[in-house]
Amino acid sequence: MSQNVYDDPAFFEGYSQLRRSRLGLPGAPEWPAVRALLPPLAGLGVLDLGCGFGWFCRWAREEGAASVLGIDLSEKMLGRARAATKDEGVSYLQADVRDLGLPEAGFDLVYSSLALHYVEDLAKVVGAVRTALRDGGSFVFSIEHPVYMAPTRPRWTKSEDGRRIWPLDSYGREGARTTDWLTPGVVKFHRTLGTSLNLL
Repeated sequence: MSQNVYDDPAFFEGYSQLRRSRLGLPGAPEWPAVRALLPPLAGLGVLDLGCGFGWFCRWAREEGAASVLGIDLSEKMLGRARAATKDEGVSYLQADVRDLGLPEAGFDLVYSSLALHYVEDLAKVVGAVRTALRDGGSFVFSIEHPVYMAPTRPRWTKSEDGRRIWPLDSYGREGARTTDWLTPGVVKFHRTLGTSLNLL
């Protein structure tokens, strides 16, 4: 099973205070760019991988999606999503994105926001998404930029003349990265942009 740091009480409390958690989609800096990539949602079957508090699920229904399924590993995240959702066209499922068992050609849009960098075997997930998409369907997602996951030493160092230097010496070495974000020991999986693009 994937790491479920979002059910850690300290992590969940910290995450709940983030701007994106309090304000929803408008509180996410990447939302305008991601929204511009989305197709018109009227009548579509939508899947949200790593749905968190369900902000996108509810928005998709407001935009006319026929049905929305939100999947998340975190019981706490899904509890918040269910409590905020009063729409029978939105359903939630607790599941690990590594073992989805999605229906073939079951969705017109698969969406994921900042969840896939927690997945070790991204190729398996992308393959499952491809199978789950209907002909002409879309896969729209955001991930943490790999330049932020690459460093294996402190974020900044200083050059001899006092300039700050970003430590990218390990950018080409892919794999697990453990970081302290909201709580110690959060595991993310670093891949170069080239690896992600070639996989897609």
